[in-house]
Amino acid sequence: MRRDIIKTEINVNNNKIGILRIGDTDYISTDLAKYSNPENPANVIIHWMSNKGTFDYIGLWEQLNNDNFNFTEFREIKNNEVGYSSFTLSPKRWIDRTNAIGIYSKGGKYSIGTFAHPDIAFEFASWLSPTFKLYLIKEFERLKKNEAYQEKIEWHANRILAKTNYLVHTDAIKNYIVPLLTEKQKQYVYAEEADVLNVALFGMTAKEWRENNPELARDGNIRDYTDLVHLVILNNLENSNAEFIKLGMSQKERLIRLNDSARKQMEILRNNNGIKELENIDKYLIETQ
Repeated sequence: MRRDIIKTEINVNNNKIGILRIGDTDYISTDLAKYSNPENPANVIIHWMSNKGTFDYIGLWEQLNNDNFNFTEFREIKNNEVGYSSFTLSPKRWIDRTNAIGIYSKGGKYSIGTFAHPDIAFEFASWLSPTFKLYLIKEFERLKKNEAYQEKIEWHANRILAKTNYLVHTDAIKNYIVPLLTEKQKQYVYAEEADVLNVALFGMTAKEWRENNPELARDGNIRDYTDLVHLVILNNLENSNAEFIKLGMSQKERLIRLNDSARKQMEILRNNNGIKELENIDKYLIETQ
């Protein structure tokens, strides 16, 4: 499963609302609009954003929080478009024209949806219904105190750490293997060494996984869709392989030793209570597809 973005949801007065964590901030889904119009929430959002008061509010928010906000374009829209009956503003148009960060939107086949910073989401909820806004604030605060959600954030940080750790692995390849190869061979060595780890842990190369999982391969790789246990072992194997490379071991010898280490770690971690708790947390929270 992909873990590049943390996503979960809250239940606000029997309405499921998505929460997306970007950096250190939790953004709230504009599915809030379904409270007003379940059939066509997009029109509700556009109607709200096209309101002069809303335009001024989100514009001021960007000026206070966004160093890259395109104030020139904002002023152009305000002076020449806002207030006319033909004026309409959608999240995508707002982001594209002003480089706004208070609203986040990602569409396409693997759509994440549209989310707003709490400052903006609460304002939108208040426009929909002051009562609904109070329910939203209550459930959002409950989420922030939820231990499982905090564990999820910590796991995301560990995933980033694992990616950083991979740099140690590639650095060892660069310093101890690449100088010994021809120029033609150098372009393949990083992928080959990554597959040493893939074969040792998963029993297949990245190419073999893509061929067996064409749909998943469109949006990630074998490591993106593995489970917690394999990610923990992968992190350990990267460190071990970096040391084996420095010791001058052949690729074949390293593969055998890494595979043996992976099997032993698997036996230990499969019954580890800490891993089981993390897996339960993972099942409890919604993952980005």
